[in-house]
Amino acid sequence: MAGGTALLYIVAAFAEIAGCFAFWAWMRDGRSALWLVPGMASLALFAWVLTRVPVDAAGRAFAAYGGVYIAASLTWLWLVEGQKPDRWDIAGAALCLAGAATILWGPRGA
Repeated sequence: MAGGTALLYIVAAFAEIAGCFAFWAWMRDGRSALWLVPGMASLALFAWVLTRVPVDAAGRAFAAYGGVYIAASLTWLWLVEGQKPDRWDIAGAALCLAGAATILWGPRGA
């Protein structure tokens, strides 16, 4: 992925994951409802950043984002939750990133 586009997708992914994790912490881990405040802000940041991706159609931006989200989720799993992804996780993420790149930069007919 081109540098700027990749960075936008990565920032969006971690903002979305952090926002969803705040809800997870509240609902599943019994944390305070105050976790929802930064969680909502993080989800708003995610949506805003994703609109900055230089793609001609929202659906294409969202589809390509999916691959980046999967890879970022496995990074979160490792760095935040302390569970190292296995070879199947890594292989799956690599396939998803290849799919995202194909969606973004595959040749389009006129």
